[in-house]
Amino acid sequence: MKPVSVEPRVIGSIQLKAVRESVSHARSEVRRWLGDDHPSIDDVVLAASELLTNALRHSDVGPYDLIGLSVTVTGDVVHVEVCDPGSTFSAPYIRQEPEAEGGRGLLIISEISQSWGVREHGRGLGRTVWCAIRTVPPGLGSASGRSPG
Repeated sequence: MKPVSVEPRVIGSIQLKAVRESVSHARSEVRRWLGDDHPSIDDVVLAASELLTNALRHSDVGPYDLIGLSVTVTGDVVHVEVCDPGSTFSAPYIRQEPEAEGGRGLLIISEISQSWGVREHGRGLGRTVWCAIRTVPPGLGSASGRSPG
């Protein structure tokens, strides 16, 4: 018997202006794409928000640049990808200072996703930061293993 092939399905994709207001717009779009009843909606919206915020803060994005956001579903996993201009000075990393007041975006991503990573597209071509969030049936908690409520 042949294994069933699960093809990725793009739920939504958008190019966003490199402005702070795009983060709330992205959250609204992701919620619309997946629907409020999706079992992992809160984690997926949070992931999109954190990845986009990081792109705005830490990439070499300029005032007329666009940042790409896409959400894809493969089987029981939701993939969130943010494509930004990249940075000549730093790469995404998880901050290790527990007392830091900011910079916890990728720590949050690592907690709510089953995996995350970075694809560098080459000098001057940008990068994509992505995460994969497992869909959990209602009543079993979120993809991060937290209990509801």
